[in-house]
Amino acid sequence: METRRLGPNGPMVSAIGLGCMGMSEFYGHSDRVAALATISAAIEAGVTLFDTGDFYGMGHNELLLAEGLRGKRSRAFIQVKFGAQRGPDGAFVGTDARPSALKTALAYSLRRLGTDHVDLYQTGLDPAVPVEDTVGAIGDLVRQGYVRHVGITNVDAATLRRAHAAHPVTALQFEYGLMSRDIEGEVLPTCRELGIGVTAYGVLGRGLLTGSSGSGAGDFRAAVFPRFQGVNRARNGELAGALHQVARTYGITVAQAAIGWAASQGDDIVPLVGARTPKRLTEALASPLRLSPEALSAIDKAVPQDAVSGSREMIAHG
Repeated sequence: METRRLGPNGPMVSAIGLGCMGMSEFYGHSDRVAALATISAAIEAGVTLFDTGDFYGMGHNELLLAEGLRGKRSRAFIQVKFGAQRGPDGAFVGTDARPSALKTALAYSLRRLGTDHVDLYQTGLDPAVPVEDTVGAIGDLVRQGYVRHVGITNVDAATLRRAHAAHPVTALQFEYGLMSRDIEGEVLPTCRELGIGVTAYGVLGRGLLTGSSGSGAGDFRAAVFPRFQGVNRARNGELAGALHQVARTYGITVAQAAIGWAASQGDDIVPLVGARTPKRLTEALASPLRLSPEALSAIDKAVPQDAVSGSREMIAHG
């Protein structure tokens, strides 16, 4: 497994990371045995970066990851998201990134993960809390040894600068792939100016590019993402079909084409793949990390950003 550095002075991690969210909820049924086998296979294949969140399955995902990494913690770089608040019914009820709240959240995450530190701790914006306060509090945890690196998710360039001024930010997590290129305007150049790495989720368009309908039992995608709905779903399916034709030309799968495209955008980009079975993981890890200019051009033509139908943002309910 190739490695990449998160920013010019950051830690070395595997060039492809494993996003564990779908092993607990959101994307339909996930088999626990298969999930644990996938985590084990990832470690054995040289994957070091594992992405989880305390609200994925409301603690379930951290417990699952801890079980999968038992006896292998030293070989893993664990990044944890916090801040999203959920009710007993699982509904999302807001964000809490106050310093006291995040320190409490970390205490519970450390217990669930069975570790004395997380490698990167990250959150998005809490409208009620200045980002400097949140990032500064994570910085306190770095100094205390409970966190190794500070991260942040889905913020604009101005907020990223403010966060980085409060405490050096190692990595930004952002939705980035063929179907979601918002980051390329101002945020990615800012990351590169400040020396901040990027972990990219949604590389497969949340499964749109690989034919997922997002409508199975326990799958929330068709209910909350416009791109999975009605005419948007049909139009985006046409883009997936065009990508399939290009991928076949280059002897790779659609998933490998999408992952390879993201990885080829720079050595500071680490795609997160949401594989939930060893088979899917093997496919993802075989993705080319540096596609030729000709292949990249063909892929861009197959899935032009202005042809993607529907917003990438979730539909607000309630």
